[in-house]
Amino acid sequence: MTLIIYQHPFASFAQKALVALYELDLDFEARLVESDESWDELRSISPMGKMPVLVDDEAGITLPESTPVIEYLDSLSPDGPRLIPSDPAAALQMRLWDRFLDLYVAASMQKLVIDNIRPEGQGDPYGVEQAKETLDDAYGVLDAQLAENEWAAGPDFGLADCGAGAALFYTHAIHRWDEDRHTNIKRYYRVLMERPSVARVIDEARPYRELFPMPWPEDLDAT
Repeated sequence: MTLIIYQHPFASFAQKALVALYELDLDFEARLVESDESWDELRSISPMGKMPVLVDDEAGITLPESTPVIEYLDSLSPDGPRLIPSDPAAALQMRLWDRFLDLYVAASMQKLVIDNIRPEGQGDPYGVEQAKETLDDAYGVLDAQLAENEWAAGPDFGLADCGAGAALFYTHAIHRWDEDRHTNIKRYYRVLMERPSVARVIDEARPYRELFPMPWPEDLDAT
């Protein structure tokens, strides 16, 4: 089996898929999407040109989007660790919190970042304020969820947590939660950063931090 992942180490949704690959201990080939030629190659197999894209040559499968990618990867490791519980009710909760983190945390974070690379005079200050409000609301909901659960969707690390590491790492840099009020997120963030798969992905992205269009907090790696 040959798995190929089109990715960039600093792209948050690509990081989400990489965490899953490391958690499941699957062999894969990473294709860096950085040059014009590599972008053309990505668009030739996935016209929307978004990362990650997974290619399984042996199965003849090409999958864009991080959540379907992880769902597929999970099916390749039936005897190893699982990122989606076998129990239907638990699996539904895992998918729900995966969507929550992607739609309300990761997407809002991306809005704040992308606004900083728009051409001069083309910013969206109202949209930025909305994204900040969405993040603040999401922090409250997530903190309450984590008061009852060790990980995002229950007692075990899973699909939802794969994306949470990257999303919270970047929001911690640009629009932090209130650490005095959101103590459960503070605890969760700490254990995420200590998770070997998440720590590895963040370390692999370190050389690309100069690409980040916003100020990078000096204390981020020490938190």
